[in-house]
Amino acid sequence: MKTNLITKITLCGLLLNGIYANAQKTNLEVNSSKTITKIQPTMYGAFFEDINFAADGGLYAEMIKNRSFEFEVPLMGWEQPNTDKYALNKQSGSATIIKALENKTNPRFCRVLVNNDKVFEMINEGFRGMGIKKDAKYNLSLKAANHNGAIKKIIIQFIDKNKKVLGETSIVPTSTDWKGYTAQFTATQTEAKAKLKITFEGTGTIDLDMISLFPEDTWKNRKNGLRKDIVQLLYDMKPGFLRFPGGCIVEGRTLAQRYQWKKTVGDVENRETLINRWNTEFTHKPAPDYFQTFGLGFFEYFQLSEDLGAQPLPILSCGMACQFNTGELVPMDELDPYVQDALDLIEFANGGTETPWGRIRSEMGHPKPFNLKLIGVGNEQWGPQYIERFKVFEKAIKSKYPKMTIVSGAGPFPEGEFFDYGMQELKKLNAEIIDEHYYNSPKWFRENATRYDKYDRKGPKVFAGEYAAQSVAITSPDNKNNWECAFSEAAFMTGLERNAEVVNLTSYAPLMAHEEAWQWTPDLLWFNNLEAYGSANYYVQKLFATNRGTDLIAITKDGKPVTGQNNLFASAVKDSNSKEVIVKLVNTSAAAQEVNVALKGTKLQAKGTIITLTSPNLQDENSFANPKKISPTENGFNLKGDKAQTSLPPYSVTVLKLKMK
Repeated sequence: MKTNLITKITLCGLLLNGIYANAQKTNLEVNSSKTITKIQPTMYGAFFEDINFAADGGLYAEMIKNRSFEFEVPLMGWEQPNTDKYALNKQSGSATIIKALENKTNPRFCRVLVNNDKVFEMINEGFRGMGIKKDAKYNLSLKAANHNGAIKKIIIQFIDKNKKVLGETSIVPTSTDWKGYTAQFTATQTEAKAKLKITFEGTGTIDLDMISLFPEDTWKNRKNGLRKDIVQLLYDMKPGFLRFPGGCIVEGRTLAQRYQWKKTVGDVENRETLINRWNTEFTHKPAPDYFQTFGLGFFEYFQLSEDLGAQPLPILSCGMACQFNTGELVPMDELDPYVQDALDLIEFANGGTETPWGRIRSEMGHPKPFNLKLIGVGNEQWGPQYIERFKVFEKAIKSKYPKMTIVSGAGPFPEGEFFDYGMQELKKLNAEIIDEHYYNSPKWFRENATRYDKYDRKGPKVFAGEYAAQSVAITSPDNKNNWECAFSEAAFMTGLERNAEVVNLTSYAPLMAHEEAWQWTPDLLWFNNLEAYGSANYYVQKLFATNRGTDLIAITKDGKPVTGQNNLFASAVKDSNSKEVIVKLVNTSAAAQEVNVALKGTKLQAKGTIITLTSPNLQDENSFANPKKISPTENGFNLKGDKAQTSLPPYSVTVLKLKMK
């Protein structure tokens, strides 16, 4: 038995030695003495679109669904469990919607008749429930007009599915006219699926509107602000820009449903509710309760950009509805209001407080300009109709704001007739930055790491504005944020970085999704009512963004760029701020690879840092149960002379960081 054990151990040792002996050995060279080009601060950014309940029910921390009764079904989100729709409810009560036309942006309110205050109740379901945390404080506000002083008290409670009370407060409505009221209460336990219950003391009629509920603990403690945990994940990425508000949501299914930024600024209660274009877009995940209240509007997007240290990149309608839907066009002789929206937005962002739109920004709490430098015209439109409209926008913007950089679009696909036509025409116009989109298989991303190697260095710059590897197929509900997708994107990103002369901005899309209310997969961040986590793709993005560097330098194998030879991809930068040389290596093979990196041109300290992101299985992914299953590990390593020697695990992304002397 002892002999057999020794034999087994010896055999295992021989097998392991054989594996490592057969690992790929690759010699690379980094030359840090020569800067190829500067890496733009905008190289890695974030793309926000209100899809997958990313705004209402997500980043925007409002907990009440349909707070102002403006959804197409005015009482959607609200239930009256003791009320019969087809009865007088003399033993209970009822809520009726009143439409007051004098208030054009928020015309509806709720008239409540209480016949029996021991029986009647209203319950709001929240966004797939309300996430509340034990001992956390919540701020409630509402507007009420208490007819004849009939209602003595409004009682507000958190309840669970068994109607157990999980926190309570009350409001005494003192005015017969409309008046705002606030109250605060504390949750007594943690519950992901709480609801808000409203009952009354007294009988009679009371009018209610703008019933709103926010956690007190928001990002930067702003009243009625953003979800702290989600913004923290974005902040940790250190994005160089924030693109908003989309995406196809910019265009709308019809022109009437397009995103109009002017309707999203000013007092929140005067922002006009609009159906979300992803509401019924996909039969696999319809969301008839998906609307935009615009509590998260353009002011808040600019403010978030500033918080993140990111350049704002607003995208505006060019007078074309989504071409995947109606494709409605504004006639060319009626385009002026759309162009004026673009000019007014620049004034809103950058104008002095003496200007009309700069004054509005100042009144909202931000007298200083937002320093807008980039603006996008259209999302992913295509064809001659887009080009002729883009020309009008470009002429008007450049005439008034010659230093403003304009982002144009090359359509929804990375190749084909639409793409070729758009690129050809935009180059004729000397377009500054062209937005390219690609949703493709992991294999496509690995095979296209050289996509920009032959792009004209003197032509338009590239914004890789929307991309994500699709594990199944584009728009498939079965797509996963699996590890193969993530490291394949990393391989592609080394090509983006290596071509920083051409590629100035990049962003994964979509940014985030609610666990139960998504329409599109895959997504960078996932959240539910209590928690949020980053996918494996998020950690790839974060690794590249937080190790962006300031100068592109060469990394080669036998004098050639490392673009997938032997399943190895690489890029290298130096950072003049942190005084570091940073090497990114992606091994997309199932075998480990031994790599020797000769570091030429700069004297380096002997001790460096190695950050590794890896997982053994292609289908592995992060989850709420295991949110950091695939996340970076950091260790020290020592140079041997001027060489960094390391073994790259199978399916891995590795970052080497070395301080310059």
